[in-house]
Amino acid sequence: MTLNQNSMMLVPSSNIDGYIRAVNAIPLLTAQEEHDLAVDFHSNGNIESARKLVLAHLRFVVSIARGYIGYGLPLADLIQEGTVGLMKAVKRFDVSQGVRLAAFAVHWIKAEIHDYVIKNWRLVKVATTKAQRKLFFKLRQATRKTIGWLNMNDTAKVADELGVTANDVNEMEVRLNSNDVAFDGYSVDGEEEEENVPSNYLVDSSSDFSLNYEHADSSRAMMLRLNDVLGKLDDRSYHIIKRRWLDSDKATLSELSEELGVSLERVRQLEKATMSKIKASLEAAD
Repeated sequence: MTLNQNSMMLVPSSNIDGYIRAVNAIPLLTAQEEHDLAVDFHSNGNIESARKLVLAHLRFVVSIARGYIGYGLPLADLIQEGTVGLMKAVKRFDVSQGVRLAAFAVHWIKAEIHDYVIKNWRLVKVATTKAQRKLFFKLRQATRKTIGWLNMNDTAKVADELGVTANDVNEMEVRLNSNDVAFDGYSVDGEEEEENVPSNYLVDSSSDFSLNYEHADSSRAMMLRLNDVLGKLDDRSYHIIKRRWLDSDKATLSELSEELGVSLERVRQLEKATMSKIKASLEAAD
């Protein structure tokens, strides 16, 4: 895939050096030529004028994209994302503002590259808010100049510049220095690495049919034993347990005292004795 004046290809899938040579060979536009092309595109909808504006500024995209090589992502992908930003800038470019397209487009080019880096630098996003995104790139620049972690002064300086707290800086630094971990582990010299992987600690017992059946069977058996024990209670004991524990509108000890015509303390004693009897019967059945 190549780029020439007759076709506006984004980035070659191979031979990135050839692509860069091709875009550097495209002539730059004078201020007047740039102005006329922008007016023609926005006033007349001439796509050919937009194409020429994009082609003439692709070398600018390459220059910006090279500044992000340190993130470990392919240069071709960075250029492609930057080119998308350039196209958005051409669409929004207003010649009446009195600035050149290159100065206007830098924001859009970097925005697309930043978004791509954030999404692809790790499997898990390291930054989601606008402040975190700024912090991500600021810390990456700072860590290139230092060995190891930031000291307290560096942390305070970064936090003050970006209007965030020192804790925010420390949290982002931890994220930057963390590594992705495969859920099921990874292979080491042909053998599976099975220790300290998330799958060993995140067991979903709800999908275990045999365990679910065992629990259901155990619960069913417990209910049968409980019904059997309740059926063997005398009328007064059963009435107390039913009113205190089984009814939706549970009775108080005072209400049961009036219903049964005994003291409140006697109701408490009867309830305690009945509960002990039920517990003993259930334990004896196990």
